[in-house]
Amino acid sequence: MKFREFYAGQVITAGPYAVHEHEIVEFATAYDPQWFHTHKDAADQGPFNGLIASGWHTCAMAMRLTADAALAGSESFASPGLAYVRWPHPVRPGDALTLTLSVIESRRSQKRPDLGLLRWRWQLHNQDNDEVLDLEATSLFDLSREEETNP
Repeated sequence: MKFREFYAGQVITAGPYAVHEHEIVEFATAYDPQWFHTHKDAADQGPFNGLIASGWHTCAMAMRLTADAALAGSESFASPGLAYVRWPHPVRPGDALTLTLSVIESRRSQKRPDLGLLRWRWQLHNQDNDEVLDLEATSLFDLSREEETNP
């Protein structure tokens, strides 16, 4: 989507994204090697009663859905950060995740009119409608590229 297509109040959905056990273990082994992410037998006896995805992996899955549904072909180039990130419920092997993107604000920078600012809330839910991720992100768009990125 192009920056001009975003507006406050807009809701975009994406997914489902199928979560596989091997993906949870591979991600965690590389980036968050805690036993409840990497060792099924130990995780089965742990506080979550089974293997769960890293919260950072959950963010990465949401990013994949966002990139495919909203950022592909856009002028997006960076993010200054998140206002908050929460993982209310764990992600488990076999989950089917659906993302809801809610645009809070979409505006041009007053100081830099070639810069678009998008504030949006990302909420990821599993097949039981349990919220597994809630975050507020700001994305930056290079509007000087607006014409050259138009197909």
